[in-house]
Amino acid sequence: MFDIPHLDIPPLTSAGGTVRLPGSKSISNRVLLLAALSVGHTDITDLLDSDDTRVMLEALAQLGCRIEPQADGALRVHGLGGQLPVPQGKLFLGNAGTAMRPLTASLALLAARHGGSFELSGVARMHERPIGDLVDALRQLGCPVDCLLNEGFPPLRLGDRRVHALQLDEAIKVRGDVSSQFLTALLLALPLVAQEQDVVIEVVGELISRPYIEITLNLLERFGVTVQRDGWQRFTIPRSSQYRSPGRIAVEGDASSASYFIALGAIAPATPGTEGITIEGVGLSSIQGDIRFVEAARLMGARITGEANRLHIQRGAWPLKAIDLDCNHIPDAAMTLAVMALYADGTTTLRNIASWRVKETDRIAAMAKEGRKLGAVIEEGEDYIRITPPARVHDWRAASIHTYDDHRVAMCFSLAAFNPARQPVRIEDPKCVAKTFPDYFECLFGVCATPTPDIPVICVDGPTASGKGTLSAEVAAQLGYHLLDSGMLYRLVGLAAERAGLSTAEQDLKEPAQARRLGELAAGLRVRFKGDRTLLDRLDVTDSLRTEAAGMAASRVSAVPEVRQALLALQHGFRRLPGLVADGRDMGTVIFPDAALKVFLTASAEQRAIRRHKQLISKGIAANIDNLLADLKARDLRDSSRIHSPLMPAEGALQLDNSGMDIEQSVQQVLTWWQAKTVFSGN
Repeated sequence: MFDIPHLDIPPLTSAGGTVRLPGSKSISNRVLLLAALSVGHTDITDLLDSDDTRVMLEALAQLGCRIEPQADGALRVHGLGGQLPVPQGKLFLGNAGTAMRPLTASLALLAARHGGSFELSGVARMHERPIGDLVDALRQLGCPVDCLLNEGFPPLRLGDRRVHALQLDEAIKVRGDVSSQFLTALLLALPLVAQEQDVVIEVVGELISRPYIEITLNLLERFGVTVQRDGWQRFTIPRSSQYRSPGRIAVEGDASSASYFIALGAIAPATPGTEGITIEGVGLSSIQGDIRFVEAARLMGARITGEANRLHIQRGAWPLKAIDLDCNHIPDAAMTLAVMALYADGTTTLRNIASWRVKETDRIAAMAKEGRKLGAVIEEGEDYIRITPPARVHDWRAASIHTYDDHRVAMCFSLAAFNPARQPVRIEDPKCVAKTFPDYFECLFGVCATPTPDIPVICVDGPTASGKGTLSAEVAAQLGYHLLDSGMLYRLVGLAAERAGLSTAEQDLKEPAQARRLGELAAGLRVRFKGDRTLLDRLDVTDSLRTEAAGMAASRVSAVPEVRQALLALQHGFRRLPGLVADGRDMGTVIFPDAALKVFLTASAEQRAIRRHKQLISKGIAANIDNLLADLKARDLRDSSRIHSPLMPAEGALQLDNSGMDIEQSVQQVLTWWQAKTVFSGN
């Protein structure tokens, strides 16, 4: 997950490969609650790991539910059997509607029956999302429910620590035209109190988002409760209902999340050597209503085939076909159609989407405002949105997309990076995708491609102990870019040579046979940088590489032409989407001469010796500052005078002397230079 202020996506060209979807949010939180309310324990597999499910898990744990990870990856939930072992508490539910609404209903009923009391709250946006229709239905039942700030909105107090008789003789009425989550909440909760009589729910008005009710009914049946349905207006929970664990249950991949990769396959030409996009984890037999997004994508021209648990997507009609569609059956996934419409041959109208306005943000307003930034003409109504794409290629504009802390806004507009004008797209607050798809951007970049020159590179070169490694790692983290620590590569060669019994002494390196063996060793390195750790053959060797001896060995082997040639291809391979920060001594001069930004970082030898001395002492390693200074000066001389790629500023490099600067100041200077290089420099 990219926990950064913004993520710049360069122009994308093609896509191909396989994506494994995370578990469905809607199914995950329903299954967690049902497992907690059941008799017996339930092993849940493929559960979504996201902000919303973590909120639900924390709430269930607070309520006394025991939850245990299993060796096979399943999560075991020990059911409470409809009891209330913890009769009171304060639950914070973030911005998770799939936790707030069902827990409100279940805890209101349990608190009334057992004499409990709970306060439910969330983030500021949750306190703006209406829940009044559910509150009204619970009050009909005789549950004490208080809205603590504004009537009809969270935060809520459920119960008053007294037992209350519930009014179950009359049908419970609930509106269905604001959110299907209110009806889902009642359907999940009422089997807890339907032991002695049937309980009836009547929907007032048209029920929106019916496919989500179908998910609920399907899962209720899996946990032993079969609800009788009379059309979409009347639902009967039979007497003697009791939740019983199915033992083990798998969570389908998220069909709403699949929509972004279905759209990707429809928009992007297949990368050479691939046959488009394959999605695993959800298929044409899914119980989720959003799988019907496939029908809408086909209407727009996508070529889609599939099996029970897999979908295959290729670009078909191009440009895509404009459509006029009632989207009540795919309310969440329909947002993706709004971005597909940017690539259509005319005006697309998406209707019956009033529920967008009461989601994580007002999604109709958000999609309209951000789509206009890209150059589209967009009309919004109370329950519709109409999108006309930019008329000509040069009408497309680079845009910084505000995401409103809404995961779907972020994921939708990432697809705008395929625009024909080859304009980059900036996604603000990309970490918001953690709500349902924490690894979304990693998955996206894993199947997308663009010409290598379009992948941005920042080079940071400089002498030993100038702080370039620390600086580069922090800049890469701030931008969400990959990191190449070339110095570590050479240290790795030295370490691998030591383990293989090969000498790195200067006199030995002059021997052709020794140099050739070292080159072969370097060519076979299997290395990965993971945060501030370095993995060699999957083993963490970070600490071994940070010794002075390793640094001296790296300086010596880096002068061997066979080693440098072997590492050249490896270093080029680090240039991957969305971008790269590379540090070393010749990144800007030799490895990436076309880098968009080249920085030559330096500091006085005395200052570098002081920093290195402090670093070693802090690790409990004895060090002499005079010896460190002498070593640094000797290394500077060797690195700057060597025949192959001597240490020197690259052409066009910006020089940064950080002798009197701390790391934060140095990082900010480089980020300021980089921002000035982007098309978003005015933001």
